[in-house]
Amino acid sequence: GGTACVVTGQPFDTAKVKMQTFPNMYKGLVDCFIKTYKQVGFRGFYQGTTPALVANIAENSVLFMCYGFCQQIVRRIVGVDRKAKLSDLQNAAAGSFASAFATLVLCPTELVKCRLQAMHEMQLSGKIIQGHNTVWSVVKSVIQKDGPLGFYRGLSSTLLREIPGYFFFFGGYELSRTFFASGRPKDELGPIPLLLSGGFGGSCLWIAVYPVDCVKSRIQVLSMAGKQAGFMGTFLTVVRTEGVFALYSGLTPTMIRAFVANGALFLAYEYSRKFMMKQIDS
Repeated sequence: GGTACVVTGQPFDTAKVKMQTFPNMYKGLVDCFIKTYKQVGFRGFYQGTTPALVANIAENSVLFMCYGFCQQIVRRIVGVDRKAKLSDLQNAAAGSFASAFATLVLCPTELVKCRLQAMHEMQLSGKIIQGHNTVWSVVKSVIQKDGPLGFYRGLSSTLLREIPGYFFFFGGYELSRTFFASGRPKDELGPIPLLLSGGFGGSCLWIAVYPVDCVKSRIQVLSMAGKQAGFMGTFLTVVRTEGVFALYSGLTPTMIRAFVANGALFLAYEYSRKFMMKQIDS
């Protein structure tokens, strides 16, 4: 699921991080794509793909594993049988709980990914003299400069994004599946309803938490140039100096990516789960 998400959505994710961190450099999505292609070539759209793959595979593996555990916790809290079907709202709560665990593996890998994606802009803006254009060089620079805890820069903003975001993510996904199922079992849905449901869930997540993600990207990228303020400090600086709309820089590529990538994520997840369950049963 995580692999399908990255393969389909990486170019849009790269544009999102560039536009969030350096909103004055780009007029919009098309301008960002054209400039990236001219300056770095096609590979520029896939900068940070390795850590993105690690991040998404690790995050979604932990997320869906913990989702099952958290569903059982929700069943205990509401006092229903452990095999009882949960409502869409209860599934959303379970997904929100599960995201807290996924954040611990996501934050370090996403920090490396964001830095690689915005490395060219950091050099252009003069914030750093020489960029690190490989995963290992970024990892080495973080360890040398800040130690192992340096990988957790932006942890509070990542948690602020993930916990409410995944409530809407799983809530939107389950609500959409309920709509398409129309009284039938959800497990019988075909690929198109699953794609649309995943896309709807992803869109709900990003609409709800986009400003938080924008602050997180800035903290993780700009901290390369020196000490960066925390979540509230960065948030207030952006609003004061650039205005509220700066927090929505890069929203267009994010919404395109959200629908396409999360549709692919849930389609791959549901079908690989069914395949594995058949193998176990046989």
